Amino acid sequence: MKVPLHIYGIEDGLREFDKKLIKIVQSHGSDPAYTKMIADLWFRISQKESEIYDNLSPYQIVQLARHVNRPHAMDYIENIFSGFKEIHGDRQFRDDPAIVAGFARFEGGRVAVLGHEKGRKPLEIKRRNGGQSNPEGYWKGIRLMDMANRLGIPIVTFIDTPGAYPGIEAEERNQAGAIAESIRFMFELTVPVVAVVIGEGGSGGALAIGIGNRVLMLERAIYSVISPEGGAAILFRDGRKKDAFAREIKLTAREIYGFGKGIVDEVINESGYAHRYWKDAFSNVKEAISRNLQELLGMSSEKLLNNRYEKFRSMGIFEE
Repeated sequence: MKVPLHIYGIEDGLREFDKKLIKIVQSHGSDPAYTKMIADLWFRISQKESEIYDNLSPYQIVQLARHVNRPHAMDYIENIFSGFKEIHGDRQFRDDPAIVAGFARFEGGRVAVLGHEKGRKPLEIKRRNGGQSNPEGYWKGIRLMDMANRLGIPIVTFIDTPGAYPGIEAEERNQAGAIAESIRFMFELTVPVVAVVIGEGGSGGALAIGIGNRVLMLERAIYSVISPEGGAAILFRDGRKKDAFAREIKLTAREIYGFGKGIVDEVINESGYAHRYWKDAFSNVKEAISRNLQELLGMSSEKLLNNRYEKFRSMGIFEE
């Protein structure tokens, strides 16, 4: 067992508990004489977790959404689905590892799976560009969704990106056009689409694969038009005012769900914080996907189209 990484300042109170527990389990885990001590440590850790994670500010939730230990798209794909067969390339320019796409099996049926992948180790993060897709990533996604639509296969997407890559080469290859086309294409799909925000849902890069009949969001994920740092730099001319911006923009799952209008249809309980308890996260996300897919599979193609259109159209309606 390795000592978990902690966010400085937020999780400081857990460091010593985690180190002590791991040390005892590694040295005496099979010794019955230490059973009570281990159980007592788990209880104290649980208390400390509640004390920390149940009282987070919006920007602290941003930090958790970005936590290096948080499960990424490939972690969910490998633990929720079976027989995943990844496709590569957009048939125009090249493959983009920042977006993974392919077909898999889910509870006996076939599904198409698409998601941002940040990577975890330094070289992997560099290869996947931290989950910031270039245009070819979105074209690859469209290629997968087109095949799924023609074959009548439901689609599941995992959203976890700071935003689409803003580099010069990406703009030269029409980044905005690729995002717009992906959004347009998803509105025309005649199969069920479930989108899950598992970490960061940043700007158009997130929305490009987020046009679902159902949009689900993990309890400590975020969804926003811009990062708190970027928003603070633009509005306040000071990126250090990110905490204030995060409070104002309402980017946490509970805040967004509270808006109504179906921006987020369901908040998935993390049952003990996804970055610390992966199995619980996988179980909860799998159950939510299964339940929502079953409801959507009972709809006709026309109803799925109308449902998706009305869902997003109603977000712009205001009443006095």
